[in-house]
Amino acid sequence: MPAEYQITAFLDNEDSPDIMNPIHSTAVAATYGYKAPLVGGVTVYGWGARPIMAVLGDAWLEDGWVDVSFRRPVIPGDVLTISATEEGDGARLAWTNQAGAACIEGTAGRGAAPWLGEIAVPGRRRAEPASETLPHLTMENAPIGEELRPCAFPYPMSEAEEYARDHQRDHNAPWVGEGARIHPGWLAGRMTRFLHHNYDYGPSIHARSQIQHLAPLLAGQTITVAGSIEQVYERKGHHYAIVDGLVLDEGGREIGRMRHTTAFHLARRD
Repeated sequence: MPAEYQITAFLDNEDSPDIMNPIHSTAVAATYGYKAPLVGGVTVYGWGARPIMAVLGDAWLEDGWVDVSFRRPVIPGDVLTISATEEGDGARLAWTNQAGAACIEGTAGRGAAPWLGEIAVPGRRRAEPASETLPHLTMENAPIGEELRPCAFPYPMSEAEEYARDHQRDHNAPWVGEGARIHPGWLAGRMTRFLHHNYDYGPSIHARSQIQHLAPLLAGQTITVAGSIEQVYERKGHHYAIVDGLVLDEGGREIGRMRHTTAFHLARRD
């Protein structure tokens, strides 16, 4: 039997066009043909932590991987059934809405992911401040293969508790209290902020996340994300970037690797 978790989707940010990614606002989402603001993909992914860990165990957080593709938007009020079904040595994952349509699909497992060796590992690892003026990201100026400015992300215990409460509505261990772990949803969200640390771009949509946990991810410290844009491409008028990232703890130890695919320029639908 699969491990399942059901949740009614909610908007976990201010419904304002002035937020970092305004596709999560009613006004901007409407200009791209959506009937409601889109709930953040990393937040929705994070809601799957419970069933994933029910199948793969808590050790998945320090020696496990996940590969999820975002098939269709999630909007506030959608009733999602999130399931993890044991399959071989891993699990098959699905986030299904009330109409029976898959919003996210993927796989997860323990140990090293089959694609781990494909993720570029940067040598530029010390956090650097953002430039005062960020260039606007386009397919033409994307620096393919060049290492970007690493970005530091403080994650104090107070923020860990706030994230669990407001974004995940999950007050249970291991996200809060002594020895709290970094939540998988928060970790996945660092790739968007890492790209924004280096480039300016407008409304965007999360397309895919591949995440490898390499060591215990403990809250209450500053982590650093370093990486590079490895590919850009166009599909159905949207412009996509594939961004590889390395996650380091305060001591410089590698605690994760991620590959993030995002539609950073969206085609308008009349």
